[in-house]
Amino acid sequence: MNLKKKAFELRKDVVEMIYRAKSGHIGGDFSLMEILVDLYYKQMNLTPENFKDADHDRFILSKGHAIEALYVVLADRGFFPKEDLDTFGTFGSKYIGHPTNKVNGIEMNTGSLGHGLGVGVGMALAGKMDGKNYRVYVVMGDGEVAEGSVWEAAMAGSHYKLDNLTAFVDRNHLQISGTTEQVMNLKSQENRWAAFGWNVISIPGNDLDAVDNAVALAKKIKDKPTVIIAHTVKGFGVSFMEDKLVWHHRVPNDDEYQAALQELDRRGARYE
Repeated sequence: MNLKKKAFELRKDVVEMIYRAKSGHIGGDFSLMEILVDLYYKQMNLTPENFKDADHDRFILSKGHAIEALYVVLADRGFFPKEDLDTFGTFGSKYIGHPTNKVNGIEMNTGSLGHGLGVGVGMALAGKMDGKNYRVYVVMGDGEVAEGSVWEAAMAGSHYKLDNLTAFVDRNHLQISGTTEQVMNLKSQENRWAAFGWNVISIPGNDLDAVDNAVALAKKIKDKPTVIIAHTVKGFGVSFMEDKLVWHHRVPNDDEYQAALQELDRRGARYE
C-alpha cells in the first residue's frame, strides 16, 4: 500500500464529509493526516479484531476537534462501515464533532482540550504495572499545550519513566483565534519538553517518512517518554487552505469543494 497516496485519498474523504455535513475542522484534519496514516497503517498494534483485547496499542486524539480525520482512517481500516459516515453531524448520529467511545475504535471521549495526555499517562502507567507490552500514543494540538494539565501530565510521564508513551504535538502554529504565538507564546516546544525530562524528536510533520522514522525511534528509547514535535502546515494538501487561519473551522463552498478534490487528486497522483 502506498501510504503517501493514501494520505491524500483520505483527505478527499474528509472534504466530502465536511462539505456534506456543513461543519468540521478541515485545517487541523489535514495537518495531522500523515501522523494518523503512519500510526494506523504501519506502526500501531491496533486493528478492528484486537481492539477489545488488553494488549492492543492505545491511541488518544486529544485535539478532538480533528475528529473527521480520525473517522475516515477508522472507516478505511474497517472499524465500521464507511457508509456510516454519511450520517456525520446529523441528528441522532453517534458520529459527532468530537471523539466518543460510542464509536468502535475510539478509546476515550475528548474535545475538552488538555485531558488526553493525562489519560495517556494513566494508560501507559497501567501497562507498566500490569506487565503489558502495549504502547500509548497521544496527539495534541499546539494551542492545546497552553493548558496547565498538559504539563502536569508531562511531569508524571517523566517521573514514572514511561517509555511506552509517545506524544505528538501538531505544531501548525494556528488556532481558532490567531497564531499560537499571538495567543500564548509556545517557543520553543523542543526546549520545554526536554526540560520536563522527555526524549524530544523534531520533524517535518507532513513528511510521512519523517513521521515513520520518528515513531520507530521512539520505540527504542528506554526510561523516558518521547514527544514528537511535528512541524506541520494547517490545511496541508490544498494550496488555498494551507496556513490560513480561516480554515480552522470553515466549510468549503461549491467551487472550493471541487477545487479541493481536484488538487488532492493531482497531489496524490505524484505517488503512483
